[in-house]
Parts: sequence; structure tokens; C-alpha cells
Amino acid sequence: MSLLEALRGAVGAANVLSDGDLSAWEIDWRKRYRGRALAVVRPGNSAEVAAVVKACAAHGAGIVTQGGNTGMVGGSVPDASGTQVVLSLARLNRIRAIDAANLTMTVDAGCVLQSVQEAAAAQHLLFPLSLAAEGSCTIGGNLATNAGGTQVLRYGNARELCLGLEVVTAAGEVWDGLSGLRKDNTGYDLRDLFIGSEGTLGIITAATLKLYPQPAAVMTALAALPTLEAALQLLQLAQTRLGAGLTGFEVMGKFALSLVRKHFPQLAQPLPPAPWMVLLEQSDTESESHARALFESLLESALEAGIISDAAVAESLVQSHTMWHLRESIPLAQAEEGLNIKHDISLPVSRIPSFVAATDDALLAAFPGARLVNFGHLGDGNLHYNLQAPEGVAAADFLRDSEAAVNAIVYDAVVEHGGSISAEHGIGALKRGELAQRKPAVALALMRSIKTALDPAGLLNPGKLL
Repeated sequence: MSLLEALRGAVGAANVLSDGDLSAWEIDWRKRYRGRALAVVRPGNSAEVAAVVKACAAHGAGIVTQGGNTGMVGGSVPDASGTQVVLSLARLNRIRAIDAANLTMTVDAGCVLQSVQEAAAAQHLLFPLSLAAEGSCTIGGNLATNAGGTQVLRYGNARELCLGLEVVTAAGEVWDGLSGLRKDNTGYDLRDLFIGSEGTLGIITAATLKLYPQPAAVMTALAALPTLEAALQLLQLAQTRLGAGLTGFEVMGKFALSLVRKHFPQLAQPLPPAPWMVLLEQSDTESESHARALFESLLESALEAGIISDAAVAESLVQSHTMWHLRESIPLAQAEEGLNIKHDISLPVSRIPSFVAATDDALLAAFPGARLVNFGHLGDGNLHYNLQAPEGVAAADFLRDSEAAVNAIVYDAVVEHGGSISAEHGIGALKRGELAQRKPAVALALMRSIKTALDPAGLLNPGKLL
């Protein structure tokens, strides 16, 4: 029996796509990686996933698991060989259970993040993971990459929001670890092994997630600042005044917002341009009036101290959404401007101003006229530190000719400042070489040992991460 015949037997002929246009599954979101799949297979439950894995293992075919295909590092598309199977989990989209008393929700891995947020909200609860791609990314992908987003400052990465997993192993066995327990010291934590492994150790098919009570009020503000050092001062002041109520602290450089103004002029920007803008979010357990009083007091103190030069507090949900839309439109505006060199880096918060100053200077000396697009989650030390081609230079040519040299400057500076070359996007195919060069040899050896133990034939997402 051929592999295609075995796959059709496992999930039904209608759910094995091997003819026609498969580009939706073969091209990554950034359109940097284009592969060719033997087939796209769409199982409907974990038992069918297991059957697909067994069939692929019997034929020695690589398996690339895919959720919403919104990743940034080329980790969810096949190579160009035409021999790999794309395993789409889009049909695994059930909300299995909500336990309000235990503050947990169990969902299939193919559930879209926004659907999970809405299901929690319908029970007057909160699932706080929030990303720009939340309308299309899936929980399985979020966990496989240990996604971050805009509320890591308060709630942590996807890892911190997951209590249990269901995983199909490389041998086609189903591990049911869907515990809703917050304490379970019975050996190695297998859950944390699979989270962040980018589909290279096992296939996440379901998860038990943490929920939280919904806040009584959520306030949003935009503040203008003269320097990045001032943004750090504002962060410290906000942490002192708001404590755990500070749920978002996003920084945006002037050029980043100018791209939004250029490509999305319909989006109102409530403050005139400034060297830096910070978007703050506060979640309050008491009331809107209490939240507003705290927020206004914080901003008044920052104005009096000269930390900020201007501020605007959202007066409605619509205004709040508009402020967040500005932040979330920066990657889209970059894409409209042309191909760019992206860096998703993590640094000690205290060292971000010195990193940016030194690295800006080094890049502009090496690439005169290059345009720096700097924004991200200052509250947790995660910057999206990107480079756009100089005016008049073809973006594709700049990417081709300059990416390696740009990356060397940026990543050398990241290491010098005690940071990481990947904060929330993962390694995928894009950073595999960098990881091999920059990760300590002992760590790489341990990672390869784990990969060999759990996937000895190397069939799960081959060519990614390691």
C-alpha cells in the first residue's frame, strides 16, 4: 500500500489533499519559505493523528505539523523535496470542557486563539494570551513555539498558561497528560518538554489551559517620551504604582509608527509624533473609576517628573482598540513597505537602552540610510528590532545581500548584553544556523540527545530547530 493510500485510509480521502494548489500550506506567512508537500492531511481527532504518524513512520516520510501557519521563522512549512507530509490540525477545533471552579479550559490544538478567548469570556473568565495573529493562530502552534504576546508582563508566556497536554509521539502513541493540576511532582515534567519544541519532539493535539477571573476594568493609555531611558523610568514607576495591575507595556519607535501612518492613514494616532511612544494597559479588580484614578495619577507624576511629554487615556473601548491597533499594525505596515530583516530578541530590561544605542550606531555605520523599526514588549524585555532597506534600495536585494552581516552585528550585540536571539518566535528554519553557533555546546548536546530519544528516525519537523 502506498503512503497516500494509507493516509486516505486513516482520515478519509476528502481529507488528504495531494493535487491542485497547496500553496496555503506550502508558503510561510512572511513568504520567505516555499516548499512542496507530498500531501496535506487533515485529521479530525487525536486517534487519526496517531494513525497518520504511524503511516508516515512506516514509509519514512517526514511530518510537518501546521496550525494557523502564522509563524515568523519558517517552522511550519515543508521543504522543497515533495516527500514531506503537512499535518494540518485545523479540524481539531473543539472546546472540550470548561471547569470554572478549577479555572481551566481543555481545548483541541487546532482551536484558533481568538475562539478560545471568546469561549472563556462567555463564562465571564479570561484567557490572557494575546497576539496580533490571534484571529488565525492556533493553540497548538502557540504552545509549540511558547508564544509570548502583549500580556507576558503579567501572565507569562504560553508555557505559564498551560497545565496539561495531549501529545502524539513519534511512535504514533497518544500521551494523555491533560491534567488540570497546578501541583504534580511525579517525575519529569513532560508538558514543559513538548512546549516550545516546535513540533520536533511530538505533536500537541490538545491542551488544558489556565483561566483567570475577568478584571472589573481595563484602561489603556498612550504616552510620548523623549528617550528609551525615559521609557524604562516610566516602566519602573508604573510597576511601583500599579503592581500586578500593569498588564501591558509596549514601546514603539518613531519610524515604526511613521510606517503605520504611511500605509494605514485611516488609523488615528492620538498624539503627535515623538521619538518613542509607550502603550500601557492596566487591569483593575475594583472598578473603572478606581482604575482611571490610578492611571491619571501615574501619568501626572510622569509628566511632572519630565519622564513623558504627553499622554492620552482611552475614554472608551473603541479608543482602546484604536491604540492597540496602532501597535498591532506595525508588522503589517512593514510588510507593505517591503521585505525586511527581522529580529525577535530578548534582553535584560535594564540593558535595552544601551543595546539599542550601541546597535543602532553599529548598523547605521555599516549600512548608511538603513531604517530601524524598533518596537515590542519592553515590560518583559522582548524587542522586535528590525531593519528596513534604505530609501531607493530594492528591499529584496537588501535582504539578500545584507541579512547575514546585519544578523552578525545584532546577534553579537545581543550576546554581549546578556540576551537571547529568540524571545517568542522560535528557531524554525530561519535561526537554526544561529542557534548552532551561539547555543553552548553542552546545551546543544542535551537537546540532540532528547531529539534522538523521542524521535530516533528524525521524522518530526525535519530540518527545523536543530
